[in-house]
Amino acid sequence: MPSPIRVALNLVYLVPGETGGMEVYARELLPRLAAIDGLDPVAIVNQVAAGDADAPWNTVVESVTAPVDARDRKQWVWGEQRHVPRLATELGADLVHSLASTGPGRLAGGPPRITTVHDLHYAVAPDAHFGLRGLGMRLLVPAAVRASRRIIADSQSTKDDVVAHIGTPAERIDVVHLATTLPDPSIATDEPTLRRRLGFGERPVLLSMAAKRPHKNVEGLIDAIAAIPAERRPLLVVPGYATEHEPALLLHAAARNVRDDVRFPGWLSRADVEGLWRLATAHVFPSFYEGFGLPVLEAMARGVPSACSDRASLPEVTGGAALLFDPADPEAIRSAVERLLTDEALRDDLRERGLQRAEAFSWERAAEQTAASYRRALGG
Repeated sequence: MPSPIRVALNLVYLVPGETGGMEVYARELLPRLAAIDGLDPVAIVNQVAAGDADAPWNTVVESVTAPVDARDRKQWVWGEQRHVPRLATELGADLVHSLASTGPGRLAGGPPRITTVHDLHYAVAPDAHFGLRGLGMRLLVPAAVRASRRIIADSQSTKDDVVAHIGTPAERIDVVHLATTLPDPSIATDEPTLRRRLGFGERPVLLSMAAKRPHKNVEGLIDAIAAIPAERRPLLVVPGYATEHEPALLLHAAARNVRDDVRFPGWLSRADVEGLWRLATAHVFPSFYEGFGLPVLEAMARGVPSACSDRASLPEVTGGAALLFDPADPEAIRSAVERLLTDEALRDDLRERGLQRAEAFSWERAAEQTAASYRRALGG
């Protein structure tokens, strides 16, 4: 019987609570990979992640710690180029899998490599990253891709971008969709408590789980809300950590005379986030570019009627289970929002279609497809 594939998972990038969807990807994928016969995963983590005692890289798989504080971008890059290849070699790994679009370059040495590319923001939506981070991604992502035997892309859309912008042959890229795991609904903060604490009153809530970054197009959503007459205007709620772009969004809302109709409640507990999903009338995601668009899948899996941009991966993910609109056209966004708010039959239909569509995505399937990519990378 052949020996298990010992794969070193490069998690040097991961800072718990600060890495967004790429943290979700690691937390959900690791235990599923560990359950697959013929795989022997081991995690390479940084000093911050090593302190998360309950994380799967500390409880489900073997792990080693690189001497890196990934909150410092320079240490993150150095860790990937220097420590990941060294530690993977010491661990006897057959393969290194980098989970966050960057990884060791060609000259770094170590075992053969495979890289998951979540998106090509630096090429398609360059304002997605601020300052030196954007420049770094422009250099590091292509370097990791070219050093890898195979690439895993979150969507066909991202695969097409990698082919177009980096020149990787399509046959070297495997599409592996993400998934979502819903928490126990009993943890959700109850609606009266949440409305009272966040000052929502009794107004209908339009939820947008869009990060406060230029390419997420929250400005376009604000313009759409401003075009709805005040007497039937919903309360737009955009939770999540603050970014350098948030002051511009606040100024934009004030300039459109809807400052009191837009709320940025900041980072919320998991219970409060689940409470928001439950009380929301609908979810709208107006992004110009997404490598996958996990918030839209999360909305569908919860039965929340949704509308989203018709660009990049979003039509692929929604599969006809959400209203689509041109994100560059605030009138199209407004029309979609008003349809969601006023047409109960439409909401019921989208709710049912969304739940059915969400069933097509699972972390177990993602892990199996990832394992198949490992075998292809090693010539199996």
